[in-house]
Amino acid sequence: MEITAQTLAELLGGEIIGDPQTVVTGPARIEQARKGDVCFFANPKYERYIYQTKASVLLVNRTFEPRQPVPATLIKVDDAYQSVSVLLDFFSRMRHQEKRGNRLWARLSLRRSVACSARIGKGTYLYPQVYVGPNVKIGKNCRLYPGVRIYHDCIIGDNCILHAGAVIGADGFGFAPLEDGTYRKIQQLGNVVIEDDVEIGANATVDRATMGSTIVHKGVKIDNLCQVGHNVELGENTVMAAMSGIAGSAKIGKNCMFGGQSGVCGHISVADNTKLAGLSAIQGNVRKPGTTLMGWPAIDYGTYMRAYALFRKSGLPGGPDKK
Repeated sequence: MEITAQTLAELLGGEIIGDPQTVVTGPARIEQARKGDVCFFANPKYERYIYQTKASVLLVNRTFEPRQPVPATLIKVDDAYQSVSVLLDFFSRMRHQEKRGNRLWARLSLRRSVACSARIGKGTYLYPQVYVGPNVKIGKNCRLYPGVRIYHDCIIGDNCILHAGAVIGADGFGFAPLEDGTYRKIQQLGNVVIEDDVEIGANATVDRATMGSTIVHKGVKIDNLCQVGHNVELGENTVMAAMSGIAGSAKIGKNCMFGGQSGVCGHISVADNTKLAGLSAIQGNVRKPGTTLMGWPAIDYGTYMRAYALFRKSGLPGGPDKK
């Protein structure tokens, strides 16, 4: 599917700065875009990518004034974040139209839970009530226990274990606020990529990316009832204990450890070998590898324990009762 910048501008009510005949084939994240992609810019944290992106078309707010030359054709709109929801709706409808008429899948879906376009490697075993959607790829020697759901276009590597009720590729939590107080759904057109030797616990969820991929790298272990948000990247051999969660677009380093019911806020980076105590939350970038954190918001573990000793002496909540 190809569409010009001119057509997109008409759809979004935008103003073109550049070549109106620039052709795109789909949306992508600005930091991962290639020629033929359309991206958007709404968060100042990502401004540096505007001047580096390989995307062909870029949605920006009308108020945006570049400080350097921008290689992409710009479409200026009133609200880039709301406009991207319209854009993703459009691409979603186009994709569904392209898939119409696939009657073979409709018939097969009544008899089995694996789409005819899915690919499953040698030695992989699917237990009863597993669902594998269209265009899913699953590697060799995997185990998918009862009730696992793999949504369309997701990729699972070799030697992976997905326990009962795990959901891979459900929509990320993306909604654009409107002036009347309601929310417009932002279509999630990316996928999930799970590399080799990953184990995901019962009723854990890994959301599909808005654009691009949510990535779970090799050797990651995720406990029961965990949540991995859209566009998250989990580094190799990172482990997450039960009921911990990673918010959207967070980037987690290698060999990190997250205790039970801990959390990481969205759009931040966490260095390799970071350890986070249970019931703690990281709310800003962790730049130093090997840091151990505790508390809400999480701070250095040693600092937290010294502060806690003062809490106990003062009789504040968490300290012993005073008679």
